Amino acid sequence: MKFRNQLLLGFTALATGALGVLGLQTFIKPGAADAAPAPTAATQLMPVPVTNVQIRSVPIRLAYPARVDAIQELTIQAKATGFLIEQTVNDGSDVQQGDLLYRIDARDTQARLDQARAQLERDTASLDYLRSNYDRGSQLAKIGALAKDTFDQRSSLVKQAEAALAIDQAAIRNAELNLNDTAIRAPFSGRLGRNKAATGAYVNGGTTALNTLVQLSPIYVTFNPNEHDLARIQTALRAGDVEVEVSSPVEGSQPQTGKLTFLDNALDRTTGTISARAVIENADSSLLPGQYVRVRVALGRIDDAKLVPQTAVGSSQLGKFVYTVDDGGVVGQKLIVVEQAEGDHVAVKSGLSGSEKVITGNLQKIGPGLRVAPMPH
Repeated sequence: MKFRNQLLLGFTALATGALGVLGLQTFIKPGAADAAPAPTAATQLMPVPVTNVQIRSVPIRLAYPARVDAIQELTIQAKATGFLIEQTVNDGSDVQQGDLLYRIDARDTQARLDQARAQLERDTASLDYLRSNYDRGSQLAKIGALAKDTFDQRSSLVKQAEAALAIDQAAIRNAELNLNDTAIRAPFSGRLGRNKAATGAYVNGGTTALNTLVQLSPIYVTFNPNEHDLARIQTALRAGDVEVEVSSPVEGSQPQTGKLTFLDNALDRTTGTISARAVIENADSSLLPGQYVRVRVALGRIDDAKLVPQTAVGSSQLGKFVYTVDDGGVVGQKLIVVEQAEGDHVAVKSGLSGSEKVITGNLQKIGPGLRVAPMPH
């Protein structure tokens, strides 16, 4: 029995050894000693997009929020009294100066005009008779065949008839004006609003509002420069015309340009700003009164301006900055002062020499002294 137990222990040891060798061969693959080396430092560098600082001439522009105002805006009222019989154009239509907008029933006015003309013909005939009678009396008065008092009466009657004729002529002119007022026309080119009087309504001259008309081209854009900018704008105005660019917040709209035409004569004491106004042609009528827009006032040019993409500019407690990268791929940081925005770039007033390469992406993942892999674009 003892020999049997020793024999079993021997077989167990041999089995255990074989399994151990097999296990080592299973977990240790051939060629493991020849595995790839650890990644180098170069393969661990973060790729960052970089670009050169652009140097070119750009206009100096001051930007402000602004409001669009109509040059002319009025309420169209009936001047003649009568029944409104027709609206000749639709609400919201663009009309030209002199276009017919409304017609008022003119039959009563036409009748008064005809009556005034008839009165004129009657008084003209009466005047002709009185003048003939006066001429005959004048000859008789010279030879003493007509009393002076009678001659004076004939002279007075002629003058009264001439006055009556003048009254008739004035009545005709007034009737013609009233007849003309039954056709309501656009006093200037613009866009109509919503109709306020239904066809068939009785309108009173001078009191009944029919519609509103707004001039859209050209149009005013009003903004408020501060006291500091006022001196610069005045200097530019003394040198010549000052161009103003207007940008609408409406998607797809194109900027429009015009001229600065007005500066108020006093600053607002509460805000320290002054009212300024530009005239914009607005040929496509895309700007509407009451709309809020942005204006940029051109005050000359910056020669050799240094431009960097807006995506390259970061902010900290110290101010605006950009990250730069040298030839060795080491990140640096430079504080900058921004002059103005120029499209998707900013013009840098100070802080850059112009020869730098600035990093335009991954700004949150890098810092001064870090080595990166620049990727020009």
